Amino acid sequence: MPDPIEPPSVAWRHRLHEVIFEADTPGGRAFDLALLVVILASVGVVLAESVPALRAEFGDTFHRLEWGFTALFTVEYLLRLLSVRRPLAWARSFFGVIDLVAVLPTYLALVVPGAQTLLVLRALRLLRVFRILKLAALLEEATALRAALVASRRKILVFFAFVLVLVLILGSAIYLVEGEANGFTSIPTSIYWAIVTLTTVGYGDLAPQTPLGQLLASFVMLLGYAIIAVPTGIVTSEMLAAHRRPVSNQACPACGLEGHDADARHCKYCGARL
Repeated sequence: MPDPIEPPSVAWRHRLHEVIFEADTPGGRAFDLALLVVILASVGVVLAESVPALRAEFGDTFHRLEWGFTALFTVEYLLRLLSVRRPLAWARSFFGVIDLVAVLPTYLALVVPGAQTLLVLRALRLLRVFRILKLAALLEEATALRAALVASRRKILVFFAFVLVLVLILGSAIYLVEGEANGFTSIPTSIYWAIVTLTTVGYGDLAPQTPLGQLLASFVMLLGYAIIAVPTGIVTSEMLAAHRRPVSNQACPACGLEGHDADARHCKYCGARL
């Protein structure tokens, strides 16, 4: 509850924050559940509009619904900015960016035809279901996974650089072996083949014809299985090394970020009191 001596503007912001960011209060839970329903409906409209028969018959209705959903999400986004003391910190957070992306495509479609297809990104907002349903265990796992990815980013970057050099060498080799007569018309095209083969995708649009080229392709395929396991092992080791603690569902009243320890009294992102 807000302090009785708080200025009216502070008390209003506190109440707004409880409704928009907190799922533990009746008002907050009702708001979040209603938001999930609206998100599902908006994604459903985008999917339905992509069907030619439905677009021909209900195109105008879909267009009006899209603008209606966009208006609702725009107001909600602005209210989220108003309800926190540090709006820029929330705007740069994961959900802050996702909420912004949820409203931009409709406005972007005014100058870039077809941009409204990006509205399916609104489905990412459904990740809030973990907090709304108080699935703290899943929230804890998500926090641990994020920490592991952050901790392993340098190793993954080095590995990615190694793979880029490897496909450059393999592409150049298959170009030398097969040549333009067998479809490998350039080194970039051959690098594309190396990437497709190394990742075990195998579209089949390019295939070596000579025995030496087929031998090289077999080596690349086997190498692909070994390489795929490397980033998985890197992230797994970081997850095993991470020390996980219980995570609360509480959002910081200052920056709106979540993922705090259950016994935390201050926000670990901005230092504000929880």
